Amino acid sequence: MLVIVVLLDLVPGDPATALLGPMATPEYAQLFIAEMGLDQPIPVRLWRFFSQVAMGNLGTDVISGRSVNVIVWAALPHTFALAFASMALACLIGIPAGVYGAVHRGSIGDTLMAMVSVVFVSVPSFILGIFLLVVFSIWLNWLPVLGVSENASLGDQLVRMILPTVALALGWIGLIARLVRTSMLEALGQNYVRTARAYGLRENMIHYKYALKNAVIPTLAIIGMGFGRLLGGAVLIEIIFARPGLGSVLYDALQARNFSVMQGAVFVVVVIFVVVNLLTELSYSLFDPRIQHNRR
Repeated sequence: MLVIVVLLDLVPGDPATALLGPMATPEYAQLFIAEMGLDQPIPVRLWRFFSQVAMGNLGTDVISGRSVNVIVWAALPHTFALAFASMALACLIGIPAGVYGAVHRGSIGDTLMAMVSVVFVSVPSFILGIFLLVVFSIWLNWLPVLGVSENASLGDQLVRMILPTVALALGWIGLIARLVRTSMLEALGQNYVRTARAYGLRENMIHYKYALKNAVIPTLAIIGMGFGRLLGGAVLIEIIFARPGLGSVLYDALQARNFSVMQGAVFVVVVIFVVVNLLTELSYSLFDPRIQHNRR
């Protein structure tokens, strides 16, 4: 959190001038800075912030007077929905693609998948988002361009989530496919697979019941860490597609130098990242009994 506060201090521009305008008197600007707590040393500001957090309070938006809790919790469902949809799409496509590449190693499909995966992993999600927006919304006019109305129907909201979800998921599809392929090839070379084949088990059973189960374990770590990164990527995607969520909240707060909102929103993202990674670590034993056995 110290790093976050220091980085916020390094953001160029005077928050009082950005919020009050250049015509504000120096006295009123100084009073506003004091109300935001920016005239205090960083250790004092950190102590105040964590004292509020300990009581479940992320602070108050000095511009609107609203609680930062209300602002952040109102935006979180939109960001969570986008991140969950993107990760689900990445797993639904990436895992079968990785299995196919391992089972049909060296085939044309495996080679094409490897090439496409490299492209998806190499290109940032916001670049993919801009590309998809231009092609499918502007050129082809197949999908809505930007935003989503609060009163929009469920169908309209789902349609408007297609492009952001795909843009955010493409890189993870390539990453998960490559990881599953590598893990599957390693699992298929283990002694228990040779033993299963010697006993005459069907190849499909060997692939999906034994090898895939072990190949999923390292993928879990990537998914856990990836969800935190997806939240960060969702921030940029929400800005590009003008969607409500933490991205819009952080962007508006950054434009207005609204440090209290930025600090609270970033803190929530960090906590979510830590919790997701902890749950990922705890879930390992469900997929690999050896881990649970070693802990005893």
